[in-house]
Amino acid sequence: MKRKINILPIAIMLILFAVLNLYVLSGIHTLSVNPLITPLFWGFVALATGLMIYSLQRMRDNGMDILFKITTHIFLVLFVAELVFIVILIPGDAYRLIAGKPRSLYWVSFAMVLFITTISLFVYGIVKGKYAYRVIKHTLYFDDLPDAFEGFTITQISDVHAGSFQNPKAVQKGIDLIKAQNSDLFVFTGDLVNNKAEEIKPWISYFSQIKAPYGQFSVLGNHDYGDYVKWESEGVKAANLLQLKEYHAELGFKLLLDEHVELYKRGERIILAGVENWGLGFGERGDLKRALQGVNPADFKILLSHDPTHWDSEVKQLNNKIHLTLSGHTHGMQFGIEAFGIKWSPVKYRYAHWAGIASENGRFLNINRGFGFLGFSGRVGIWPEITVIELKKKQV
Repeated sequence: MKRKINILPIAIMLILFAVLNLYVLSGIHTLSVNPLITPLFWGFVALATGLMIYSLQRMRDNGMDILFKITTHIFLVLFVAELVFIVILIPGDAYRLIAGKPRSLYWVSFAMVLFITTISLFVYGIVKGKYAYRVIKHTLYFDDLPDAFEGFTITQISDVHAGSFQNPKAVQKGIDLIKAQNSDLFVFTGDLVNNKAEEIKPWISYFSQIKAPYGQFSVLGNHDYGDYVKWESEGVKAANLLQLKEYHAELGFKLLLDEHVELYKRGERIILAGVENWGLGFGERGDLKRALQGVNPADFKILLSHDPTHWDSEVKQLNNKIHLTLSGHTHGMQFGIEAFGIKWSPVKYRYAHWAGIASENGRFLNINRGFGFLGFSGRVGIWPEITVIELKKKQV
């Protein structure tokens, strides 16, 4: 028996989309009254909508194939650009209704410029932005950092999502940038793949180039467990996870699964711990108590934990103080603004702190914006990140 499709939500969405486009078309007519505009406009809208619906139906049998990716990206870009257009248009229309004046040609022209700019930014984000790697550096000060680790540097990346990569040359530039930091320690904080272990195989020769004097360490993220695709059996799913763990070893990464290691320098040590993914709504697998078993509470500790909600929920108030937690997961939603003192992304409505450094009671969290991309094959305003953190002793 075929599953019945609830037509009502689809009908409501199509009606709202039609109203949105009617308003956009009214703005375009302010700039030009060419009779060809209306049929061309609605023809394009109908084509884009039809392809979107068709690709969604095909997805049941073909997965997220190339047609699905192209149509969803076109639809997304146009939808966001239209929203920008009407957000600018509405205040002008409100003013003209109150003042009893016609639409301002200059105001509508301004809205159109922003419409075109939005499309241009998204095109750049899809073509170039997703590989526009940035090095972001932080210097953190601690009262109890062992003297031997003064100036110790850590390079962190997160959320590789290897199954999304398409440009080996661009990825190699990112790897070269990581290597150029010459940090003492390298860490990767989860989501090596989108769903399946095989996704990282073509990229092993790239990421295995990364070396650091004190080692390369990693943890798993929510996507690494294969929870978002169907498997033939639980056994096949378990074998996939086992294979992914073996690939971490081939990369030269020591995978920390609710465990810790001791890093020594000139007779002093710090603790590096790592947990399996622990995130609100994304699987609370990690066992922090187990990861810190046998650790002296007085030791200086760094934790690798993929999801930053772990820090808010457990880590920051733990009696056994963890000085620095390194996370990823949010991607900064791959879209937002970080310029001119503005820091905004829609992801802020899900995560209060979604990128960069947060601190509380002398405990620090860094959220890496991600090295790769997922879903939306691009980045706009939130660029792929390579973090370099320098540890310093706070001077009394």
